Amino acid sequence: MEAERLIATGRHELAEARVVLDIVVEAWQAQALAQAIGSQLALCGPLELRSEARGLSETSGGRATVEHPALRGGGPRAARLTAVTDARAALTALGALLGEVGIALVGVACATDEEGLYWQCIEAIDAADEAGDRVRAMLRRLAVRDRERARDRPPDPARGRAGPTAGPR
Repeated sequence: MEAERLIATGRHELAEARVVLDIVVEAWQAQALAQAIGSQLALCGPLELRSEARGLSETSGGRATVEHPALRGGGPRAARLTAVTDARAALTALGALLGEVGIALVGVACATDEEGLYWQCIEAIDAADEAGDRVRAMLRRLAVRDRERARDRPPDPARGRAGPTAGPR
């Protein structure tokens, strides 16, 4: 399944989560998906992203997230990832999902009296934050690459200026 579709499913499931365990499960699902997308981009993504993508694939201890007890029921949704067709769109959506996960987990952590759940939320918040940092770094690299390509593009003779990103003269 394509990355954007899996991310949309994760965002929907998180929005529908009404009990604490469901929120925690969706947080770990999102982390497993971030790792899978990182792995996919590290192998076949744009060259500019591969190093940072490798780091994303290793956030929160690498494969430990995929083996998290909360995921054992249905397994990680990330296992269905087949492609990251549009890196920019997938990373933008993944960044939004990770942000939503962080907000949901803060709510759970603040509301719980159970110490174990509190620390599990803190660990998941840290993982989502680290993954979000890597996603933002990759989006910045894509923006730099696009600016360089636009600058190096030969002038468009029909318009009398460089490519479609040049402004009015």
